[in-house]
This record gives sequence, structure tokens and C-alpha cells, in this order.
Amino acid sequence: MAASESFAEVMARLRTGDQAAAAEVFRRFVDRLVRLAKRRFNADMRRRVDPEDVVQSAFKSFFLRYGAGKLAVRDWGNLWGLLTVITLRKCCDHVQFHRADCRDLQREVAQPGSPDQAPWWEAMARDPMPEEAAVLAEIVEQVMRESPEHERPILELSLQGYTAQEISQRVGRAERSVRRLRGQLRKRLERLLET
Repeated sequence: MAASESFAEVMARLRTGDQAAAAEVFRRFVDRLVRLAKRRFNADMRRRVDPEDVVQSAFKSFFLRYGAGKLAVRDWGNLWGLLTVITLRKCCDHVQFHRADCRDLQREVAQPGSPDQAPWWEAMARDPMPEEAAVLAEIVEQVMRESPEHERPILELSLQGYTAQEISQRVGRAERSVRRLRGQLRKRLERLLET
């Protein structure tokens, strides 16, 4: 970024998809956001969730929404605040996910072994295989295509981690309607995943 380039100029370039502007925003905030995410996870949680991955996901969400004109920022401080909120929400989502009864970290029992030996579940933990990720992406795209136009923003915001209340405010629909629609979308996704 040129020394004379203003915040508004960087953000205007970012809105058009300029990679140099995205790199500038990333460089400016990545270290602080990773430190923030690390503080949100205890050691057990960090074995399952990489704070850097959470921050990457937060940047991706921000860049997509900002590029689509769904977010507005006034200055660097406002941008920091927005990225902080997105990162913290993603951290909370991961904690909730990994504390669900079927995956609760508290239910795991350490296996006996030498102190320098990695826990047995680390060897089994893995990211989805490329084929699995591709199948899931196709299913989500199929549900998006088959959904009526007025339902798509609700699906998009749900996938980005927004609560029913937040989605209700954003799309101007009753929270109860949003919850009902999210339930229907979830059932559709589950049916497609079973086939």
C-alpha cells in the first residue's frame, strides 16, 4: 500500500476484488486476530481447532460479504472491530460444535502412554477428504439452486454462522419464520447427505 493511499482507497479496491488490497487488510490484522482466537480456545480445544484456520475463515467471510456490498466500514478501527466480531463468532461456533454431546471434549478419556506420545485421537482427527468437501459443496449448491429466491439469503447467512435473530433483522422477516425455514433447509440437507 502506498503511504499516501487512504483507507477509503484501499477499501474501494477491495470491493472490486483487488488482491493487493485484500493482502494489505490481511497483513494489517492477521497476527492480532490469531492471538485473539488462540485466547478463546483452551489446550484441548486447540487440539481440534486451529486458531489460524478460524481467522482464515473470518477473513473469507468478511471479503465475500464486503465484496458483495453487504458490509460497510468507516475506518481502520471500525474494520478491526468488525473482523474481531466475525472471528469471535466463529470461535464460539467451533466451541459449541465441539461441546455438543456427541463430540464433547470433556467426555474424552486420555489413553495411557508416555508423556511425549500424542493422544490417540490426534492421529485419527482429520480434515474432510477433498472428495467429501466437494460432495458437501455440491449438496449445498443444489439446495441453494432448488430454494426459492427469498430463502437463499437465509441459507447463506446460516452457513456464515449468523443466528436466527441476526438473520431475522438482516432480511426483515420474523424470527419464527427464519427458524422454521432453517429447520426445513436443515432437513433438506440431511436428506441429501443420506443419499
